[in-house]
Amino acid sequence: MPRAEQVTEVCTHHGEGPVWDTGAGLLRFVDLLRGDVLAHRPGGPVSRRAVSTVAAALRPRRGGGLVVAVERGFALVEPDTGAVTILPAVWDDPGVRMNDGGCDPQGRFYCGSMAYDAAPGRGALYRLDADGTVHTVLTGVTISNGIGWSADGATVYYVDSPTQRVAAYDFDGDSGRFSRPRTVVEIPPERGMPDGMTLDAEGGLWVALWGGGAVHRYTPDGRLDEVVEVAATRVSACAFGGDDLTELYVTTSRQGLSGTAEPAAGALFRCRPGVSGLPTTPFAG
Repeated sequence: MPRAEQVTEVCTHHGEGPVWDTGAGLLRFVDLLRGDVLAHRPGGPVSRRAVSTVAAALRPRRGGGLVVAVERGFALVEPDTGAVTILPAVWDDPGVRMNDGGCDPQGRFYCGSMAYDAAPGRGALYRLDADGTVHTVLTGVTISNGIGWSADGATVYYVDSPTQRVAAYDFDGDSGRFSRPRTVVEIPPERGMPDGMTLDAEGGLWVALWGGGAVHRYTPDGRLDEVVEVAATRVSACAFGGDDLTELYVTTSRQGLSGTAEPAAGALFRCRPGVSGLPTTPFAG
């Protein structure tokens, strides 16, 4: 059973949302409840930029800069100045915040929400188009989490964490619509709760297990065939990176832990699982 190595000091309270920025040659991730975007170049230190009160997920933009999911919507970070433009709020409820997200093959940015108290059914999944318009894709979710597309773009995989499942939908690239939902993976609660997710070039699903201290790889038909151990129980998300996309980066969290528990929690981890990931699709806007 492979084990991920710790590659940074503890640098987040609630690390989330890793993504490899190909153009910059570094990994970006967030310290979610502190509103910071972090960057780590292999072998180097971690840098930090404050964006808003919450920074939940991000993607590079096609023309440079970043798109970031903030507490109640989205923000754009300009490539030259680093200036942050907060787009109009998607909702008004202060008890709900953004959580995890990613871009479809067409470059539209999807991000889902959750209640701060994780109350059932108060979350939704939203889509930010290149023209700045926002569309609601799914409603009635509880903790909207990992999302990723198959290499051919025909299937989208999605996690609403308390369901203990990874769901698959047929994906219409023209409209961005999801259809024909079905369960691909079911995770026993004693193994942890599914959180962030990424896909590899062979179609494998890599799922971070909150409370499980591991990342699991599942085949496209839902069979567990790899377990990567992590020296922190609150494993939040994972993403492939490095120049050849053969390194799996894993974020962790200290949320809910006492000051001395799990000394590595909140650090960034990495392993080389023997497969490569899919290239990051940038936001088209």
